[in-house]
Amino acid sequence: MESVGVYGFCGCTSKNKMKCDSRWEVTATETAPTSAYSSPARSLGDTGITPLSPSHIVNDADPSVSEQQAFLVVVAIDFGTTSSGYAYSFTKEPECIHVMRRWEGGDPGVSNQKTPTTILLTPERKFHSFGYAARDFYHDLDPNEAKQWLYLEKFKMKLHTTGDLTLDTDLTAANGKKIKALEIFAYALQYFKEQALKELSDQAGSEFENSDVRWVITVPAIWKQPAKQFMRQAAYQAGLASPENAEQLIIALEPEAASIYCRKLRLHQMMELSSKAAVNGYSSRDTVGAGFAQAKEHVRRNRQSRTFLVENVIGEIWSELEEGDKYVVVDSGGGTVDLTVHQIRLPEGHLKELYKATGGPYGSLGVDYEFEKLLCKIFGEDFIEQFKIKRPAAWVDLMIAFESRKRAAAPDRTNPLNITLPFSFIDYYKKFRGHSVEHALRKSNVDFVKWSSQGMLRMSPDAMNALFKPTIDSIIEHLRDLFQKPEVSTVKFLFLVGGFAEAPLLQQAVQAAFGDKCRIIIPQDVGLTILKGAVLFGLDPAVIKVRRSPLTYGVGVLNRYVEGKHPPEKLLVKDGTRWCTDVFDKFIAADQSVALGELVKRSYTPAKPSQLVIVINVYSSERDNVSFITDPGVRKCGTLRLDLTGTGGTAPARREIQTLMQFGDTEIKAMAVDVATSKSVKVGIDFLNY
Repeated sequence: MESVGVYGFCGCTSKNKMKCDSRWEVTATETAPTSAYSSPARSLGDTGITPLSPSHIVNDADPSVSEQQAFLVVVAIDFGTTSSGYAYSFTKEPECIHVMRRWEGGDPGVSNQKTPTTILLTPERKFHSFGYAARDFYHDLDPNEAKQWLYLEKFKMKLHTTGDLTLDTDLTAANGKKIKALEIFAYALQYFKEQALKELSDQAGSEFENSDVRWVITVPAIWKQPAKQFMRQAAYQAGLASPENAEQLIIALEPEAASIYCRKLRLHQMMELSSKAAVNGYSSRDTVGAGFAQAKEHVRRNRQSRTFLVENVIGEIWSELEEGDKYVVVDSGGGTVDLTVHQIRLPEGHLKELYKATGGPYGSLGVDYEFEKLLCKIFGEDFIEQFKIKRPAAWVDLMIAFESRKRAAAPDRTNPLNITLPFSFIDYYKKFRGHSVEHALRKSNVDFVKWSSQGMLRMSPDAMNALFKPTIDSIIEHLRDLFQKPEVSTVKFLFLVGGFAEAPLLQQAVQAAFGDKCRIIIPQDVGLTILKGAVLFGLDPAVIKVRRSPLTYGVGVLNRYVEGKHPPEKLLVKDGTRWCTDVFDKFIAADQSVALGELVKRSYTPAKPSQLVIVINVYSSERDNVSFITDPGVRKCGTLRLDLTGTGGTAPARREIQTLMQFGDTEIKAMAVDVATSKSVKVGIDFLNY
């Protein structure tokens, strides 16, 4: 198809940080540019430009954003790297949050309010089981049979670490076989959907329909847009929602969910670590002493209960916050650590994201990697790699044994930690090397790990603490960088949440580094904070009012060519007019504040009056200072194709095409409207199919 174009004038505001010439033309082609000098506009037909009166950028909220579909219940799924779970609340009883039924199985020393994020597929690649059930079944398989089954764990990190994520991205099972990531994520979400609907039906005494449920899935804030979109696609495939009924599913950002829950915290529901002077007569010592005792008692009483009452009040801590006060949420999970800075907006206490989410792969998995490195140092990398392939179930057992000891690590611990080695590890090592595990330990020069007569690795507390050090150092360093930022200098509170926040070593490190800068708060039941907050978010999605755009969005345009300003290779001469092609014209810049539902509106006109179709391509970049759509890192993420037929002889001489982009939700939508015919076309910004 021939490339086509539209053009117009742009009324820019300084708020939108846009620089532009007074006249520009949107260009469109079927393919995104591949090199810095390929120009989609080169193949443009006769442009036939006619000026259009200036179009202004309109920053207004879409009224449809606030229209809520009536759902009977909100179910939130916290799809974690190491463990997952769901919770729900009936919209008629929003103060009651029910955490899912107890899971069968469970490990000593590990609370099983959630279930491990593990999935097992049959040799025929059909879903078999999830969580403890998957792990236990896999463990009981004969080693030769186990090699045929596909067992996956901790697979969520693949979405964070894959730079060119697509719907065809593969995951590798424990036996080395590949399977489509989309299938695995869809199987997992479908499992949670079925569990939740079954529990809701049992509770209601009648069949619960999926259409009665608003689903919320949590993702790390630092995930790039393709990963967030991937999660939505997997949910569609699992039948939670559909593209036609997209509002049934909300993709919530984990630290935002935590933030929403933290607003409700009462003093007995948290502990405070900081040495900062208290406000309102509560000293931190009082809070830690009394708070700890109360919290422990509260947890003990709540062990059997799965219903959490969220009082419809603002908690004591929150009531100390005033208009404009800032706080940091540090969400430390299994795979990633997310740092988000929020600011309070009164009177409703709405939240404004003040600084775009940062963080990195510094979750508790880092400690597991250090343990694996230690095993490689003692027994040899070649052996560990072979053992993982030949005895995958025994490797899983070994890591489970390590997990429960990892949770026993503490700054003041003096007695050693024993980690049971599976019999098949000891046996396979002897066959592989010709000598015993004990011999390997003696030869390894790793003096803080010994062999105990009961067949265990005996680690000194210092050795265990050393495994935590690289990950915790990364978190502290990242927080230090954040506190250097001017927007973050006057933070009042630091909320430490997520599963890894349970680790006393991390708590101590955060307190030592930042206890004199702000008050450090850890909610009781810290591993469920995100889950409960996600339910509250589903009940009232408008609580987050302002986000930071993670990317710069714009369209490719033609500007008047200015000698000395524009590169010569961008020059295009048409009918005696000199144009600069491929200019990236910003709709919104990376890190710019965006209100929920904010619309940015522009006007164009077809390049040729005879044109029957118009194509507008949308581009994005992580950088703010983008000049051309051919710059490195600029990618096409949407196409609007509008049919211009149907006006008969009444088509105006200067036909107006309005283009709108709606920002603010975790998803972004674009739309083009032909003003003459009211025909419109919509598109969700797409990072997986371009």
